[in-house]
Amino acid sequence: MKKHSLLIAGMGDIGRRIATVHPEVRMLGVARSPESAALARASGALPVSADLDRRSSLTRLAGLSPWVLHLAPPPTDSEGDSRTRHLIAALGKRGSLPRRLVYISTSGVYGNCNGERVFEHRPTSPKNARARRRVDAERQLRRFAARNGIKLAILRAPGIYAADRLPLERIGKQTPAVRSDEDSYTNHVHADDLARLAWLALFRGKNNRVYHAVDDSVKKMGDYFDMVADHFGLPRPPRISRAEAQKVLSPALLSFLNESRILDNTRLKQELRAELKYPDVADFLKRLPARA
Repeated sequence: MKKHSLLIAGMGDIGRRIATVHPEVRMLGVARSPESAALARASGALPVSADLDRRSSLTRLAGLSPWVLHLAPPPTDSEGDSRTRHLIAALGKRGSLPRRLVYISTSGVYGNCNGERVFEHRPTSPKNARARRRVDAERQLRRFAARNGIKLAILRAPGIYAADRLPLERIGKQTPAVRSDEDSYTNHVHADDLARLAWLALFRGKNNRVYHAVDDSVKKMGDYFDMVADHFGLPRPPRISRAEAQKVLSPALLSFLNESRILDNTRLKQELRAELKYPDVADFLKRLPARA
């Protein structure tokens, strides 16, 4: 019996998790180097040699699969997302268009929401180049899907965590956090849950629909660091004022600190019928052995 196939553009951590847990599907992973090809193969995917930065290398992607997961991040040296533009051009050959497409974007497209609860219909308001590139990718994909009758779902994901994606280095360096009364709300999703949500969006997602790929927790950033520190028996990061933070934290850290929002995941549960493996970071830490 012939297997169904799924093309994954972006064989990073999430792409490999998806490939690993769905052996019943023929996984095709876009690989730009021998190293990424080896990682794709180790997860059970068949590597497809192509580079999203080189449009001429992508012609072989046309017609490979009726299902596509676009997980590749935009390049960091431009305002728009040329990788998405190249992928669309490759997939857009008449007679071989995909039927379903899922893109993992970022919750950063909303910018700062001052701690308000955010629903998917809220207009985007990106405040940095990274988020503007994601908005550009979303718009390109919406136009492509509408023009060609492709069923598109967009997952806006917040901070992704897993056993190897916890802020232990930051905590170990005792990088300050903002005191609670001035702190920002942050949002999280476990990598396993995000992989599962991307799979569900392929088959249960409504057409041209945005979903918040986020867990149930409502936490401030410093409280998250404290929770992880406590679990591993590490000293909690010192707390400083927001004004002090603007002077001592790096621009990269400030870009996250200066945006506060609480993502609502009602649509995710109602339409995708998703059940989270880890509804809260605390649920994950309970299953994770503590170590110094």
